[in-house]
Amino acid sequence: MSDGFKAVVFTCGSEEYAISIHNIISIEKEEKITAVPHLPEYMPGITQVRGELVPVLDFEQILYRRQLTESDVKMLVVKTAQLSLAVRVKDAKEIVDIPSNQLKQIGLAAYKQTEYFKGVAQLEDRLITIIDPEILTENLQGMKEIRDYMLQMKTSESL
Repeated sequence: MSDGFKAVVFTCGSEEYAISIHNIISIEKEEKITAVPHLPEYMPGITQVRGELVPVLDFEQILYRRQLTESDVKMLVVKTAQLSLAVRVKDAKEIVDIPSNQLKQIGLAAYKQTEYFKGVAQLEDRLITIIDPEILTENLQGMKEIRDYMLQMKTSESL
């Protein structure tokens, strides 16, 4: 993040967050989510996006420990090095250019539960928390097993 970057800004709770556009595949209206028993509380199920089954994460649940209840929900389809997933958010607002001189590191990144917060962008009268989806998927409890299973399924499908 030294030279700045472009990011998709979205809302959860009453705050703004952003993920680099390099990790965003698309922004979709929420479609049918198929519930799967025994998944972590932050994962309401799976959905199909462009022919691929992906796990769905509820950011409201991850960040605030409450389910997203709005009816007009957006899904950010995010790719990491290991898998693709859909992230339920209240709204996906815009794509912004964040200059490096507007990025501030926050001490919360040192806290194990929030180390996926990579910094805060200070843009005029806005504070936007930057999220690293690679670190997020490494830190969420149960995500490693889900990621490993999804990789195993992809490998067996290609054989």
